[in-house]
Amino acid sequence: MVRNVASEMAALEPEDFHLLSGVEQGMRFSEWVNRGTLPDFAGLTSENVDYRLDRCADRGLLERRTIQYEGYKLTFEGYDALALHTFAERGTIEGVGAPLGVGKESDVYEVQSYTPFALKFHREGYTNFREVMREREYTADRDHVSWLYTARKAAEREYDALETLYPDVSVPRPIDHNRHAIVMEKIDGVELSRADLDDDQVLGVCDLVLREVARAFDAGYVHADMSEYNVFVGTDGVTIFDWPQAVPTDHENAVDLLERDVENVLGYFHRKYPRRMAETPDSDAIADAIADAEFESIDDVTPL
Repeated sequence: MVRNVASEMAALEPEDFHLLSGVEQGMRFSEWVNRGTLPDFAGLTSENVDYRLDRCADRGLLERRTIQYEGYKLTFEGYDALALHTFAERGTIEGVGAPLGVGKESDVYEVQSYTPFALKFHREGYTNFREVMREREYTADRDHVSWLYTARKAAEREYDALETLYPDVSVPRPIDHNRHAIVMEKIDGVELSRADLDDDQVLGVCDLVLREVARAFDAGYVHADMSEYNVFVGTDGVTIFDWPQAVPTDHENAVDLLERDVENVLGYFHRKYPRRMAETPDSDAIADAIADAEFESIDDVTPL
């Protein structure tokens, strides 16, 4: 998807991006943007709009609907093109490489700059819009919410968390942010869910993960979605990634979410390494300790 868009970037002209940006502006008010409003939104003549609409639609950057009126909306490829264009203009990235991970709510690609980075596109709301509307509190106070908005807000929340946490917490170093996309440090390592730890590594890795959870809390954030799928294990330690659902520690549910994060981490280690974890407290005991504690740090209830 993204590599296809990247291959089209050189063929796109400045006016094409004006049109795409105009459709983006119109989608703040309705899902489908009326053709008649696009000259004002894009700052182009009506004739130029017609020409650009065909160019962008042919490249899969726009969708067209002609039911009650002729309307247009961005595809995610079109939204990707706008973000890539901005990053290129800023000099943040020079080219897009191979995919590093493709998931339900994000796609991650290697990108080239003065050093390889990771480029993450948030996809929240595009294919599972109703679920995201239920789960994400930043959609609660808006009458019209598009997938552009939910994806952009998820990226903003994640970038803000990374900027606050880095470097005190082992998270990817944030580089740049635009719309629904984040450029960050590329992390070497293997996902915890796919790591095959030796017996003498299990307790140490579990301890490292919990200590990063503690440092994040001290720095002002709870991850709120901890699992074995958002921890990288490398030669230099562990790195916690995927922070779009993070909440500040003054959030009314922060302690409950912290408790759940710790339960998830310990539950995974107890399931996968039961013999090695047999002498450590189970997740319920740690969760109870957190819930009952008056703490500035959760280091005191780390079990290892």
